[in-house]
Amino acid sequence: MTTTATARNAGLDTLRALAIALVFANHYMLFVSGAPTLGWFGEIGWSGVDLFFALSGYLIGNQILGAIRRGQQGSSRFSLGRFYARRLLRTLPNFYVVLALFACWPYFRMDLVLPPLWQFLTFTQNIGLQPGTAFSHAWSLCVEEQFYFLLPALALLIAARRKSLLLAWLAVAGVLIAGMLIRSHLWTSYVAAAPEGSRVFYTLIYYSSLCRFDELVVGVALALLKNYHAALWLRLTAYGNWLLLAGGVARALVWSHFLEDHYGYAMTVYGYPLLAFSYALLLLAALSPGALLQKLRIPGAGAIALWSYAIYLVHKTLCMLLRAPLQAQGWEPDHWVTVLLMAAASVLAGFLLYQLVERPFMALRDRYVPSHEVARVQLAAA
Repeated sequence: MTTTATARNAGLDTLRALAIALVFANHYMLFVSGAPTLGWFGEIGWSGVDLFFALSGYLIGNQILGAIRRGQQGSSRFSLGRFYARRLLRTLPNFYVVLALFACWPYFRMDLVLPPLWQFLTFTQNIGLQPGTAFSHAWSLCVEEQFYFLLPALALLIAARRKSLLLAWLAVAGVLIAGMLIRSHLWTSYVAAAPEGSRVFYTLIYYSSLCRFDELVVGVALALLKNYHAALWLRLTAYGNWLLLAGGVARALVWSHFLEDHYGYAMTVYGYPLLAFSYALLLLAALSPGALLQKLRIPGAGAIALWSYAIYLVHKTLCMLLRAPLQAQGWEPDHWVTVLLMAAASVLAGFLLYQLVERPFMALRDRYVPSHEVARVQLAAA
């Protein structure tokens, strides 16, 4: 659920804020109220993770591919060590602080079983994950870290080959097709005979990295388009408002089908790439100069976007812990005041984690491990 610190783009901030709002609504329904308190928004809220994936895929992919392209043009070369160092300094501090709370403070994990620590430390906790365990929502971070461990090495390998651009697009298509084939096999072999929404679906498909790379790959495809097909990118982003309309319609259609048949064969196999496509259209709209989504400034969206990673890590458990005290004061989980109080508490906790942990480490990262672009400028000025 991480995002990269770049120059602020109001459109991307709006999408980040939407993503964390979706996730909050879904977790509130599943773990606090036990009912669709926020209606269809909570029921489809799990797709906020996929929106985070698409955002992250584009931002990180743009960093990697932009650095590789500049290296091919004779500028500074892409450094795997620099990339991994910056990535870990971005994700680990917040993650380790929250993980320490789960591991060292029994009250924080309540009566839930915490998977072995080595699974969190190696970002393999999502493999074979059983729903209902402590800190289960870290599965999405595991998927991202696995993807970004492989992506830069694969990108460098492809860049060193002949017809590298063709190979890159074939790799994008190959991953999407492989995801559909794997989900088809798993659904037919294991999920079809299981009850709808069972643990089998979540363990084998929903939490699986190989089944959930769709949005990440499509985000990288957008970065590939921007860096290696500049003319086409400019033509597309000249129609930002039409892209926003198309993305909104596509997202609404995909969401409606998921709401009708989340666990069916068709949506399991084809729904995720379709969802990725709809989010790609919204990302293009957010990246289109002068388009409505980029110009629109929603009050508070920028701050929520900035704190979204921290909010994601803490909100679920915090809301579960607050349920009993609020009920004791007469505020039931389905009351709108309770929802607002828990949302405010989640934002406050995310803000504190950001200020006390994330922000200082980001400053250290920028000082001692500058980005490839900053390093290139510093080298040129030396």
